[in-house]
Amino acid sequence: MQYIEAKSILSKLQGNDTMFGLTYNMNLYRGCQHGCIYCDTRSECYGVGDISQISVKKNAIELLVKEIKSKRLRGTIGTGSMNDPYMPVEKELEMTRKAMKVIADTRFPVHVITKSDLVLRDIDLLQEISKVYAAVSITITTADDILAKKLEPNASSTSARFKAIETLAKNGIYTGVTLMPLLPFINDTKENIRSIVEMASDAGASYIIPMLGVTLRKGSRDYLYQSFDKYFPEMRNRYEKMFGEQYICNNTNYNELRAEFLQTAGRLGMPGKMKFYTPQTGKQLSLF
Repeated sequence: MQYIEAKSILSKLQGNDTMFGLTYNMNLYRGCQHGCIYCDTRSECYGVGDISQISVKKNAIELLVKEIKSKRLRGTIGTGSMNDPYMPVEKELEMTRKAMKVIADTRFPVHVITKSDLVLRDIDLLQEISKVYAAVSITITTADDILAKKLEPNASSTSARFKAIETLAKNGIYTGVTLMPLLPFINDTKENIRSIVEMASDAGASYIIPMLGVTLRKGSRDYLYQSFDKYFPEMRNRYEKMFGEQYICNNTNYNELRAEFLQTAGRLGMPGKMKFYTPQTGKQLSLF
């Protein structure tokens, strides 16, 4: 782990984010400890390099205080796109907690995306932010703890993530699941989708956002194939023959998976998209 100086901490998204409803991205760390074998952050286009080398942006909170006050557009701050804000090092450093305190004090909305039950530590701040808007999306790729350990070796177990969803929901936090990615021939089964949707519903999730495939670029593809050699020896050749250098690698049974998701989610009344932050508008007073 090392400490670095950041030039900025809030970056504005280009265009409308129709999946997560974000206006700004916030990354307090560079790199991630969860070691997910499919992580897109390893892609060479980002220039991050070895993402297991964690860089802590030591001036991040100072920058956040300054930048958030300068934002005329009040929009949702997202965290969790390039690394997990609740990876193990956060337990000691509390960078994310400090940032949540700034967000709560300035009454900005937030959307947290994580694979860690450490998010439960900050329920008090999330409840405060919820007076404006707070959402926590917990990524779940498989209902099987053993398979999850291979796909996301240092993240919280699937069962722990579902318990976190239940606790967040019971504490009034708008909580859902990001069901992504589904790796072809590994976790892309109708049974897996059905189990995740049913378990999410039982836990009190308010939505599930699915992505029925995986994205691969140079860097992330190389690491995935190395992981295949360790855990799934037959998969490298299968992917190379089927997908080549493709960026979007959809499942061969995509239509069946989509139908299963829609049927199960529909049966349980589970939305396939989340509600976004909507700025409150003042009511015009009557003259009478």
